[in-house]
Amino acid sequence: MSGGFGHVLRKTGSLVPAALTRGFARPVALFFHGVEHRIDDSRAQSNHHDIASFSKIVRVLKDNFDVLPLSMLDEVLSAPLRHRRSVFLMADDGYANNLSVAQAVLQEFNLPWTIFLSTHHVDTTERNPAFLARLFFLFAPSAKYDIANLHAQITLDDGQNRAAAADLWVGRLKALDAGRAQAALDSMRAQFEGLDALAGRYASDAFLTWPEVAALKADGVEIGAHAHWHWPMHGAQTPEYLGEQARLSRARIEAEIGPCRYFAYPFGNTQDIGREAWRAVRDAGYDYAFTTLSGSLDASTNRWLMPRYGLALHEKRLPALVPWLSAGNSRLRAWQRQMAG
Repeated sequence: MSGGFGHVLRKTGSLVPAALTRGFARPVALFFHGVEHRIDDSRAQSNHHDIASFSKIVRVLKDNFDVLPLSMLDEVLSAPLRHRRSVFLMADDGYANNLSVAQAVLQEFNLPWTIFLSTHHVDTTERNPAFLARLFFLFAPSAKYDIANLHAQITLDDGQNRAAAADLWVGRLKALDAGRAQAALDSMRAQFEGLDALAGRYASDAFLTWPEVAALKADGVEIGAHAHWHWPMHGAQTPEYLGEQARLSRARIEAEIGPCRYFAYPFGNTQDIGREAWRAVRDAGYDYAFTTLSGSLDASTNRWLMPRYGLALHEKRLPALVPWLSAGNSRLRAWQRQMAG
């Protein structure tokens, strides 16, 4: 759910008493993806918390921090030392279980949150491309495959660690520009005819509809954009593609729901965001945009490259970990300087 540095922070944070990290506390953003009553296959449903684990996380946030609506971000950033306990909670992608499960939990605890939508998937019900690719590598019949644009003959068999194979090849797929990635997915569909039917069996990865998004908005949930097609906005993409992803997602949300001030990058780590991406997001009119790099919000030198921490499926020491996220600030600032070049 978060990058390698996030895992380092989680590990070190778990070893330090909360009393010792409290002095490092600054306002932060945290995010999740989806929440299900039960996880049946963790290899395929890796984006989703089970409701019991999520409820524990939410209770800890309620008891130890000030969880604020994203509309207060300007106020918090104007005086961050007065808002050391401030947390902004967010969800990425736009899964239907955010309405049916996550919202029920968050309403029970009376906590505000923001959801970032990949609008193509709300428009079409098409599943997340990385999820489809993962299903291919997990469940395609044992055989040798020549997938367009991956430039290797891939052998899948029942004796190998399919989850490791999925991690490897989905990672390589994500390095492709959108056009070549779509061709690779089409190649997977052609060689595994049951791929879309298999995806349909995982209700956890179904997307919200626009009436469901409107229901969340009516309940006070902030609606932000997560690009149009859920794919990295890195340097392999054309400027035209990046501009379209930023503009079209905002336009769709504003046409269906209302004003859209915030953006979150798909995947959102250093390898997923190119120098032209944040400029495209800025030029599309967003007030802020969020990455998946760890750090505190007041450390950001660029409003369109703000930090966030991805909540693990089981977070056991959030009171110690959340203040410790400011340990990522130097890395965040160095990357932002590089991106400004």
